[in-house]
Amino acid sequence: MPLMHAQAGTSDSLGASPAIANYIGYLAGALIGIAAPGLLRSAAALRTGLLVPAASLALMPLTHEGGAWWVLRMAAGAASALVFMIATSAMLASLAAHAEHMTGWVFGGVGAGIALSGLTVVAVQQAGSWQLAWAACAALTVLLSAAAWGLAPCAAAGAATGPAERPRTRRWFTALLASYLLEGIGYIIAGTFLVAALQQGAPGWIGSGSWIVVGLAALPSCALWMRLARRASRPALLTISLSLQAIGIALPALFAGSVSALAAAVLFGATST
Repeated sequence: MPLMHAQAGTSDSLGASPAIANYIGYLAGALIGIAAPGLLRSAAALRTGLLVPAASLALMPLTHEGGAWWVLRMAAGAASALVFMIATSAMLASLAAHAEHMTGWVFGGVGAGIALSGLTVVAVQQAGSWQLAWAACAALTVLLSAAAWGLAPCAAAGAATGPAERPRTRRWFTALLASYLLEGIGYIIAGTFLVAALQQGAPGWIGSGSWIVVGLAALPSCALWMRLARRASRPALLTISLSLQAIGIALPALFAGSVSALAAAVLFGATST
């Protein structure tokens, strides 16, 4: 987004619009996966889901039209959600007999993707245009999609394994749902504008490279939180995690400088997964 601001004169609202569309698409894709669980067992759905984000990234620099960006990013978000659900189902089935923290390391792939995308944009930013940044991310997506092309969706994904247990109290489920909704809103806003915010208060590479730091912090975080969950109360850990994320989001608004920027990126990444 900072690169598009500087080179394409993109306004704040137009710059944020693709991010909003992406997250709306992600929600839609998750709901589609719930409504049509058969998709989670489909290799064709997986491969289509891998191709759509790559196509969206490649097409983004070919237009300045906000409406076209909205459609492209919404499609990418929906496809990404389906891929995430299919991959998660396959991963949980294949790692069922392994140590619990192994599942955490698989989810750490999200952090690795964040770091790789950040490295790609920073590398292009030194000598390229905003259009090249999108194209480079598209190429990276194609490369990683090729590695995942042969992933076999879990045959039992979405299938009922027995009667579902009723939650002990609806009150606690409602509280958790409300908490997760509010956390999601704050997370989306922070994730969209974090790099731009840090660049205003941190010098040089720290601001532009903060997304890389977020990814590196997110990479081991899920495995570490899962290990802690074996020794401590999960509700307490959830409260600590949400509090740390809130502190990380607030830091750039309260303090300028490199230390604040790095701390914000680490806290945000370490609590993202």
